[in-house]
Amino acid sequence: MGSEGPPAVTIHVTGFKKFHGVAENPTETIVGNLKEYMKKKGMPKGVILGSCSVLETAGQGAVAPLYQTFQSSIKSKDSESSSPGRIIWIHFGVNSGATRFAIEHQAVNEATFRCPDELGWKPQKVPIIPSDGEISRVRESSFTCKAKVLGRVKLFAIDLEVSELLIPFFLITMFTVSNYAIGFLERFVVKNTVLGSNAVVRVSSSHCTQTTLPVEDLTKILTKKGYEVMASDDAGRFVCNYVYYHSLRFADENGTKSLFVHVPLFLTIDEETQMQFAASLLEVLASLY
Repeated sequence: MGSEGPPAVTIHVTGFKKFHGVAENPTETIVGNLKEYMKKKGMPKGVILGSCSVLETAGQGAVAPLYQTFQSSIKSKDSESSSPGRIIWIHFGVNSGATRFAIEHQAVNEATFRCPDELGWKPQKVPIIPSDGEISRVRESSFTCKAKVLGRVKLFAIDLEVSELLIPFFLITMFTVSNYAIGFLERFVVKNTVLGSNAVVRVSSSHCTQTTLPVEDLTKILTKKGYEVMASDDAGRFVCNYVYYHSLRFADENGTKSLFVHVPLFLTIDEETQMQFAASLLEVLASLY
């Protein structure tokens, strides 16, 4: 009585089918075999493995069935008589040029496909969700300073072109892309630049949304377990980013969590190691959430 502990975490997993240049997608194998693999290995305490879905590598071809699964998982959660279950979505995608796993911090509201998806769609510089705004917003501030233009700094989705500044690097990294962050940078630049000659601050940003899961902690723990893994701020602009953006928005609106993980080809990290990584990821997520 009263010592049952927190409710179990339900984890839904998706992967992708083949696409241009990748005839065999490792995430199709990982997701297709995960339930059987976990049955043999043993499910981590406090984890329920929900749906394991393999999606078309296509924008709308992936998102339409994904939303159906999203909705069914929410209805299932709402129908439970006990306290609402905790839900995490893990999306696996392949990066054929990668040499290690990458846990993605964020997705950007931009679709720029380097090749047509599996339904022949090849958008270029279009917003994934138009109501979230255009893919890029540019604001300029002119002021006077004694400095020469040093170049450009690109951090996360912020592109900052400024004159010589006295801005510690860590101060920029503290801020995510938002109008508040952009405004702060402009004010900080003006306040901390020696007056004298003309200069312009130009800050542009793409709307992005970030996971609320602790990416850095996940990365550290999985690294200690022996996996080659990194945290990433760039999920690309192809179908992986497209799906992740939709998933993060849905998670934010419905009180769930979402995470995207890029994996290498099996030629780079073999299938058994990748299956072990997926199992370890489930375990670590349950321990942190």
